[in-house]
Amino acid sequence: MSLSTLKRKVDVENHSFKDDWKEKYVCILPSFVNAKPLCLLCNEKYNLRRHFESRHKTFNESFPLQSDARRQKIDSLVASYIHSNKILVSYTTQQQKATAASLKVAWILTRKNKPFTDAETFKECMVAALEEVVPHEKIKASILTTVKQIPLSARTTTRRVHVLAEEVQHLVLDGLTLAEYISVALDESTDKTDVAQLCVYVRYFDGTNFREELLGLIPLENYTTGDIIFERLNALFKKHRLSLENICLVVTDGAPSMVGRHKGLIARLSAVAPQLKALHCLIHQSVLCARLSGELKEVMETIMKVINFIRATSSLQHRLFRELVAESSANYEDLLLHNDVRWLSRGKSLERFCGFQNQACDFLQRSCHKKVAEYRILLENKEFIAKVAFLTDIFCHFNALNLQLQGRNKTIIDLVEKLNAFGKKLDIFLSDLTSHRLLHFNWLRKHQEEAGTNDVVTDLMTDLIDQMKDNFSARFDKFSIPRDVIGFVRDPFSVKPDGDFSSHVKKVLPAIDEAALQLELVDFQGSSLVKTEFTTANLESFWTAYIHAENYANMKKLALFVLCMFGSTYTCKASFSTMNAIKTDARNRLT
Repeated sequence: MSLSTLKRKVDVENHSFKDDWKEKYVCILPSFVNAKPLCLLCNEKYNLRRHFESRHKTFNESFPLQSDARRQKIDSLVASYIHSNKILVSYTTQQQKATAASLKVAWILTRKNKPFTDAETFKECMVAALEEVVPHEKIKASILTTVKQIPLSARTTTRRVHVLAEEVQHLVLDGLTLAEYISVALDESTDKTDVAQLCVYVRYFDGTNFREELLGLIPLENYTTGDIIFERLNALFKKHRLSLENICLVVTDGAPSMVGRHKGLIARLSAVAPQLKALHCLIHQSVLCARLSGELKEVMETIMKVINFIRATSSLQHRLFRELVAESSANYEDLLLHNDVRWLSRGKSLERFCGFQNQACDFLQRSCHKKVAEYRILLENKEFIAKVAFLTDIFCHFNALNLQLQGRNKTIIDLVEKLNAFGKKLDIFLSDLTSHRLLHFNWLRKHQEEAGTNDVVTDLMTDLIDQMKDNFSARFDKFSIPRDVIGFVRDPFSVKPDGDFSSHVKKVLPAIDEAALQLELVDFQGSSLVKTEFTTANLESFWTAYIHAENYANMKKLALFVLCMFGSTYTCKASFSTMNAIKTDARNRLT
């Protein structure tokens, strides 16, 4: 007989703990899973009988078997063990709760762009508030002890943020691995330390929802050419085990390093992913459509000079102007400076100036500066003020458009529809000007009433509207992605299932089955149930949840392809604003 057959295997024999062992060997079986019998005298785990007879044989002499004293002693040992175990579990639970509270505080501080050192201040505020609010001393002492145990130092909060960031990144990467199409928004900006930062956002469908997430903020220490940006982007995708071939659309700000024909980023990406589409940010294009030239550009520059003269010549002059405004009944408190980089700056600055026109004239009359005479003559010129009022009105309309285009989770469908609507509004604005009714030009109408004339509208104004119409037509009529392909997702019942539509889809999405798409579209438009559901359901939920791939595989593929597209670089711009709020002059060198 071999030695292996004589070896006893306890798990095979399926031994179980017997109740009489507690009194016989002074042991207990803990309640947790896979527990082993535990000696109550020394808290060690061994073979019960051998351990008791070799280590605690004298216990039988002090406490004989079947005696009441032995039972009382064992009961006290069991109670002591249970009590110590409860203390350990309670301490572990409190530690877990304190860690969870620390993570939540770190999450809130990060979302609010607050420094990590504010966590200790937050704890002091909690302690001070609880001391005043909680009436019972015993409850107050217990709560304050718990709050004070929460780890909220700057280093601890930093570690918590790293843990949260890694967890969020894992979730994003898990969703990207499931995504069939990925849209990328790219933009580059310089931080407080003069380091160029490349912001990379991705939009994708994770199987449940469409998400817009930050994939990375890549520092570019030296040059920012298209080759360098491509290398950094490629390295980022390889690091996360993602493929550039899954990118369906790249949205940029139209900079030469991004869209250069030979060495630009788009050219380099197109060599890797031939199906990739490039798009110039629609918000940026709408701003470019409103560029000024000629006489109106001079009017704009002159008004900016007047604003800068009042606000930036000296601190004393600025204070005196604000005092004059405070004494008047103006709706605003101060003038606004203009910045070409800011999307809404031009309209806001002009609107604020028109609101302060009388105050500006009074202030210039009191000033003794050399330039005052020139500016005073301009502000007293009714034709010049009419042009300023017109520019204010038209840029207020552009600001309204810009605000409609901004925001997270805006699909390319939403943006194209807003741009189409504004193109039609320009026709209304032109007819409003030519009819001299000025229903959509409030500041110009107000100036007309004050001037007492009906001849404030000039050819210069109508020419600008015509120029803007041409700019919109040139940029958005011949879109890089066919309009019927984008409009299909919003209204699939208005699309004709003929060769033109399917051929447009084939150019945008080469992997689609053109013949099957036409047949699916006919079945889709002929179903009354589908039409009812489309009119009642949310657009994204309709294409992702209601439409099944078994019946409409190609249509669903096209819808997901379009809905995954970015329409602008708004998310990147918003991230840069957050970056500038975080990396201030006082905080940009902190580790």
